[in-house]
Amino acid sequence: MKFEDGLRRLEEIVTLLDGGQVALDEALALFKEGLALTKELSKRLDEIERKVDVLVKKEDGSLDKRPFPEETST
Repeated sequence: MKFEDGLRRLEEIVTLLDGGQVALDEALALFKEGLALTKELSKRLDEIERKVDVLVKKEDGSLDKRPFPEETST
């Protein structure tokens, strides 16, 4: 599944659950599917972040390639 397709499906699930018109069993199944999608999409984003480099301009005008900064917990 493409990332965009997974994100679209997750948005559909949120809309269905927010609507409050689904039966409890279906809501539980949708919730579980949403959790699994969230985990998978988050994993993919983490992998992509590790592959992204940032170009930083030095004082002399040249470019320096650095790894994407890690997010720090506050």
